[in-house]
Amino acid sequence: MKSILSAISGLCLVSFLLSCGPKGSLSKENDLQVMAYYYVGWKNYDLEKLPLEKLTHIIYSFTEVIDDEMKFKNDSSGIVLRSLVEKRKEHPDLKVMIACGGWGGSGGFSDMAKAPETRKKFVESVVRFINEYELDGLDIDWEYPGLKGIGNPYLPEDKENFTTLMKELRQGLDRIGEDQLLTFAAAGWERFFHHIELPKVMKVVDYINIMSYDLAGGGNPYTAHHTNLGWVTMEDIAETPAYEMKIRDLGDSAEVYSAEKIIAYCMENGARPEQIVIGAAFYGKGWVGVPPMNNGLYQKAAGAWTGSGSYAAIRENFENKGGFIRHWDPVAKAPFLYHPADSIFISYEDTVSIKLKTRYAADTGLGGIMFWQLGSDAPDDGLVDAIYEAKMKMSNLE
Repeated sequence: MKSILSAISGLCLVSFLLSCGPKGSLSKENDLQVMAYYYVGWKNYDLEKLPLEKLTHIIYSFTEVIDDEMKFKNDSSGIVLRSLVEKRKEHPDLKVMIACGGWGGSGGFSDMAKAPETRKKFVESVVRFINEYELDGLDIDWEYPGLKGIGNPYLPEDKENFTTLMKELRQGLDRIGEDQLLTFAAAGWERFFHHIELPKVMKVVDYINIMSYDLAGGGNPYTAHHTNLGWVTMEDIAETPAYEMKIRDLGDSAEVYSAEKIIAYCMENGARPEQIVIGAAFYGKGWVGVPPMNNGLYQKAAGAWTGSGSYAAIRENFENKGGFIRHWDPVAKAPFLYHPADSIFISYEDTVSIKLKTRYAADTGLGGIMFWQLGSDAPDDGLVDAIYEAKMKMSNLE
């Protein structure tokens, strides 16, 4: 009975949030930024199909730190970037930026950032790169200062070196023009912020793009939401039916993450709301061997699901299809799929949850919403369309 009431209340909450009045209204002068990370190989892209008219920024990903300079690992990536920059002729308000780093490309940051001469070499390479491709700015995606990430070199001094690097990048970009943008990607959990000087960094950047996704994954022993908006507590989880999660089994992973939680933390620790960009995921994460209690949510799993996780694939193949059933969590404000016969659980973003994130960004006075990544969206009525629809309703343009 409790789960039925929760589902009903969740639907009511969604209906209210998507239709409420002027609290989150936007004007053309105070518009939400919509930033798309774009990661694609040069042989399989079609710029004509990209919804560029619905974006404010597109962040081409990735360059890397190679020999203390910012470079493409594959020279053919420049072909796509030049074509993308050409699209500004049709979309003059679109900002085209370059991202440096990423999960698999952050290995060169720590060594480069530790000495003045190598930082200078890097900054000069950034200036040359921005000028060569006629870009609008740079996004630094160092995963992560002071932490090993995928197995990268790191130092305790990364904390201060990151600040110095961002200051020197700001100075370098200002030499190109005062309209040059500097942003950085940040993890969606507090431990990341123990290794950067957030108040100092926020003085020299335009936006912090919070990766409020990958908050859980198949490597975790228990199922959970990976890109939830809602602030979930351990007490909330303990009240779910057939609760099986034992805090003593989880250690550090007993902490429950959410976009609301990390954004509140950032606002309390040196970031102004208008500088914060909330993150959304155009892909899902899942687990196998998941028992049916609570429709698989917060249950101990046998391992990671290795299926096709793009939003396009999830909607086409799994959402209420092939034995998968979509469920809604009103506390986390997030959907999930469960296959009772195959015991598969998938956490993902859908059009309902991403509209709520867009609305939350407006209500909270955030700078905007970003997502990883554009190429994973459904071709019709996808997540970009949902963001745009929510944004237009709040702008009173419909």
